[in-house]
Amino acid sequence: MVLPQYTGAVENEPIWLPIISTVDRPWSLPAPGLTVIASVLALAILSTALAYVIFFRILASAGAVNAALVTLLIPVSAILLGTLVLGEELALRHYAGMGLIGIGLLAIDGRLAVRLRG
Repeated sequence: MVLPQYTGAVENEPIWLPIISTVDRPWSLPAPGLTVIASVLALAILSTALAYVIFFRILASAGAVNAALVTLLIPVSAILLGTLVLGEELALRHYAGMGLIGIGLLAIDGRLAVRLRG
């Protein structure tokens, strides 16, 4: 069923819950196995919780501007992981996008501009 994808934000979930429950009837589905539960917990703990801990440590030590610069690298890392892990092929638009992100990071950071000025 596609409806759970449209819930989006937490404040919309109470609105969709009766509709999703009526259409999907989750109580009639078999309970997930231990492997599925362990996988979801591993994703929650390792991917999400650890990422937030690292992000807030970077935020505390490097400041908000540098933390914002790091978040701009997410599309680049997603493209590179897709290439390395899933074997996806990079097109010219991917290289162009990564180059534009790199130029944007250099412009926002300001260190290059200081070096060029003198």
